[in-house]
Amino acid sequence: MAAGVAAAICAYVLGQPDLLRVGLLLAILPLVCVAVLYRTRYRVAGSRRLSPSRVPAMSEARVHLRVDNVSRIPTGLLMLQDRVPYVLGPRPRFVLDRVEPGGHREVSYRVRSDLRGRYPLGPLQLRLTDPFGMCELTRSFSTFDTLTVVPKVEPLPPVRLAGEANGYGESRTRALAFAGEDDVIPRGYRHGDDLRRVHWRSTAKYGELMVRREEQPHRARCTVLLDTRAWAYFGSGPDSAFEWAVSGAASVSTHMLERGYAVRLLTDTGSSVPGPEGTAGFGGDSSDMAGVLLDTLAVVAHSDGETLAPAYEALRSATEGLIVAFLGDLDEEQAASVARIRQRAGGAVAFVLDSDDWVAKDAGGRLVPAGDADALPAEEDADGTRHAVQMLREAGWTVVEVAAGDTLPELWQQADRYRTREESQDAAQGRHDAGATT
Repeated sequence: MAAGVAAAICAYVLGQPDLLRVGLLLAILPLVCVAVLYRTRYRVAGSRRLSPSRVPAMSEARVHLRVDNVSRIPTGLLMLQDRVPYVLGPRPRFVLDRVEPGGHREVSYRVRSDLRGRYPLGPLQLRLTDPFGMCELTRSFSTFDTLTVVPKVEPLPPVRLAGEANGYGESRTRALAFAGEDDVIPRGYRHGDDLRRVHWRSTAKYGELMVRREEQPHRARCTVLLDTRAWAYFGSGPDSAFEWAVSGAASVSTHMLERGYAVRLLTDTGSSVPGPEGTAGFGGDSSDMAGVLLDTLAVVAHSDGETLAPAYEALRSATEGLIVAFLGDLDEEQAASVARIRQRAGGAVAFVLDSDDWVAKDAGGRLVPAGDADALPAEEDADGTRHAVQMLREAGWTVVEVAAGDTLPELWQQADRYRTREESQDAAQGRHDAGATT
């Protein structure tokens, strides 16, 4: 426009009408380009698709972008940019050439995160230019998608832990055979019930149609207890003790669901997933239960609590099947609370993460928590941890101590070996006591 005005002034001073036409063209052309962009800015549609929308930590996901030209005129040069959190990588930018009327362009990029969480992707931004490249218009779409980065799940070997035989596998079939196919307590007739199941004796007694109940096989239960107390763990990042515990809880939950267990996740705050609206707080047969648990673990964070008492209160209402606990540092009081939990379970396995093995060394070679120069010496803290572990074992827990670098599949098998050895020792002690009595 400045060049057009200058050309028009020169044409007037020099008396050149042809130069005046050039000046008018230069001055009008940007206005025409603005009008074209104004007409097309609401005629471009953008969409995004995640593949997959839930991805384990340290794995990649692909984001597919599509731009559709829904106007009747072709677009100019398009610059496409998607807003991405910095933990997923740099912001992707793409340059799209002319898009014909009714046409579309598709591009994709990859994202990766070492940290679990829920990350928003978007909104998508388009920078439009006119065919002459004189004007630019930046447009942001209002929609965005969410990428869920769940904890890493490790496949676990099948082992037979204490407490799993209760209502699991063949034991359910045997229990059904002994009890009979029908429950002895009848219920009222409902529309659609088979008339062959009418219990005539109860019908005569109550004066209405009564049918025999169908026996519902008992489903084995597993509670995964995750200790999220902030002071029980030191350090942060994907290699920290807390992240190992979260990944372990995800792996055990998925493994037990695959084996047919009804699984619930319980934290030190007393909150559980699924909530109280489920059957005794446990999930049903939904195939989405694994996704629900993983989504919960994707965003679980440290709690401000200092005690495990709320978890014990949450377990007092009913008898549990198998309890698998992932615990941080324990003092004598917290170890006593965990020991009482054992009374509510058919079997109990605890993975204890001792902070001594998850911290760095200072200049003097002493183990200290990251950023804490006033920490207790490693020997004192180790003695406290060993005492807590001993209390749990005396209460009947199968305890596995976790050090930095340990893998859960190996510790899972180690827990099974511990349990087998404890059962052998108990059996031997029982035979010895029986012989002494005789």
